[in-house]
Amino acid sequence: MQQNDLSNIHNKYAPYWAITFAILLGTGLLAISFDFGSFWKGYVLDMAGPAWAYILFRGLFTAKADNIWTRFFTPGRTLIIFLTVCFGIETLQYFKIYKSTFDFWDLLAYISILIPLYLIDTGIIRKVKNAPPI
Repeated sequence: MQQNDLSNIHNKYAPYWAITFAILLGTGLLAISFDFGSFWKGYVLDMAGPAWAYILFRGLFTAKADNIWTRFFTPGRTLIIFLTVCFGIETLQYFKIYKSTFDFWDLLAYISILIPLYLIDTGIIRKVKNAPPI
């Protein structure tokens, strides 16, 4: 019964995740297309990119599915993978492995939206799991 409840709640919130996904994706695309200042050019894509990718990888924007992909990309695992990749990119920049500029503030940009999305995602799951059976 709990899996059915989780599916119902997931499907209930899917349109809101889809809207969030579209806004983050659109914002990220705008950040690489237009120059609205240094903050916009330097940090907006770092904020929006991991966040929309989290929604995409978790499949939060669509009907609940139970398959290998969704079982692998749990909220915690997805967060750890994304943080490892993002922080790994900054580490490569710090050690000048490729031509780029290291910026400490990029690390905060990566987590600024990603962590709140993770907390919302896990909060919804926790709410279903802690709900008394009907």
